[in-house]
Amino acid sequence: MTARDNWGWKARIGMFIVSSEAVPEAEWWAMMPPHVSVHAARVTAPAPWAAWDTARTHVTLSEDLERGAKQFASMRLSAVVLGHSSSSLVGGKGWDEAVVQGVSEILGPDIPVTTNALDCFAALKASDIKNPFLVLPPWFNDATLAVGLGYFRDHGIEPAGMLRYDPGPGWRDVPTGDMYPMGLGFEQQIEPLYNQIKAACPDDADGVLILGTGFRCVGIIEALEEDLQRPVISANQASLWHCLRLADVQAQVQGYGNLLAY
Repeated sequence: MTARDNWGWKARIGMFIVSSEAVPEAEWWAMMPPHVSVHAARVTAPAPWAAWDTARTHVTLSEDLERGAKQFASMRLSAVVLGHSSSSLVGGKGWDEAVVQGVSEILGPDIPVTTNALDCFAALKASDIKNPFLVLPPWFNDATLAVGLGYFRDHGIEPAGMLRYDPGPGWRDVPTGDMYPMGLGFEQQIEPLYNQIKAACPDDADGVLILGTGFRCVGIIEALEEDLQRPVISANQASLWHCLRLADVQAQVQGYGNLLAY
């Protein structure tokens, strides 16, 4: 008799995540099909994780990103994802493709590389969502919200509305930039998030997109889809789904939305 050891003999996926976050790995492991494993490299650099040159023709990888890519290169990975919504939003149009090229130059041509934004775009297309209701973490400030809205419009997606989650009275007087350092990332509650999305989702939204890989939410995807009768995509769900396809793993995962179920 042998016990399950989470060995990724079907696929091993490398994931770059924010150094202080616990949500991405927890949500991935909750949704992970058998015989697939995820391996994280932590990044301390601010968004975006790779900086444009003055002409916006080339990006320079942050030190953490370069180091992690070099380590990933020897791990026989099936796919690698930059799990950071903010980097794509701040980096702007073209950043995702530029950073994929930069990381691929280190990993080699045989390991597919993606970003959370590219994953979300692929998930929206697969779910036939053209006008999503955007749901963003409470630690995204007004400037990031504006940049995010512009980012989606630059990519031909017109959101039907946007919600920044309200974490409750204990946090309303805390500046957005202080929320995560003060521990909000580890005190997130998904039931109030469910209620706010259900109440605020506009009728003309043909789906919901919850952004932020550090934003705890996959536990309510199925309930929201049942109540709203529309597809719901989350950042981590989209990245796992896309990476499984890049790794040529066919798996049906139940309990976390239609995207992973078929």
